[in-house]
Amino acid sequence: MIGFAADWPAPANIRTLMTTRSGGVSSGDYASLNLGMNAGDDLEAVRENRSRVVAQVGLEARWLNQVHGMNAVKLPHIGETPVADAAWTDQAGVVCAVTIADCLPVCFARRDGTAVAVAHAGWKGLSAGVLETTIQAMGEGRDLMAWLGAAIGPERFEVGDEVRAAFLASDTGAGLAFRDRGNGKWLCDLYALARRRLNRTGVTAVFGGGFCTYGEPDRFFSHRRATHAGTRTGRMAALIWME
Repeated sequence: MIGFAADWPAPANIRTLMTTRSGGVSSGDYASLNLGMNAGDDLEAVRENRSRVVAQVGLEARWLNQVHGMNAVKLPHIGETPVADAAWTDQAGVVCAVTIADCLPVCFARRDGTAVAVAHAGWKGLSAGVLETTIQAMGEGRDLMAWLGAAIGPERFEVGDEVRAAFLASDTGAGLAFRDRGNGKWLCDLYALARRRLNRTGVTAVFGGGFCTYGEPDRFFSHRRATHAGTRTGRMAALIWME
C-alpha cells in the first residue's frame, strides 16, 4: 500500500490518502514516490508515480498549481490547472489533492459526508488565510472536521521574526506557537498555529498532527532538510474524496 489513511472519525463515505516517499520509481534525491511535477525529477518517473496513486485510489486526482496563497477552488474545474492552494468538492468521485514537502496539508470533511476539501498550508498560506478561505467555501466551521497531515515538526522548523510577526498581526495569542532561539530566530509549531486558526473559525473537531517530515527521512520528503544538505527533494501528496 502507498501511504496511509487519515486517523479520524470521518463519515463512512470519506476516503483519504497521505502518501510517503516509498512505493515509486524515482531515483536519487527523489527516491522513490515523488509526485511533484516541478521538483526537477524525470517527468516520466513522476507520471508513473502518479499512476500508482491512481491505481490505489481508483480515481484520477485533480492537481493544483500551488503558489503558497489562499485561493480555494471548487472541483471539478474546467480548463487549465487552477492556481490555488486548496480544493473542495461536493461531488462523489472527485479527488482533491495537494502536494507537500514540509508544508502542512489539512483535510476537511463535512460531518454529514456531503463535502470534502484539502488545503496546502505552509506558513505563508496559513498566515494569509488559506484555511479560512476553504472553510468559508464549504460552509460553517461547526459543520466540519479537520485532519492535519505530515508537515515539518516544531523542533525543526526554524523561522525569522517576519514569520512570527505575520501571525501575531491577526492573533496575539499565536505567540504561544513560537519558541525563542535567539538572534531573531524562532522554532515554529505549524500544527499549533493551524489548530488555533481552525478553532477560531468554529472547527473544533481537529485530528492528526504529530508528524515531522524533516525528522523522518526514511518516510517523508523534506524541502528544508534537502536545502540544509545541499540536495533536492520530491513531493508527497494528501488526497481526499467521497465514494
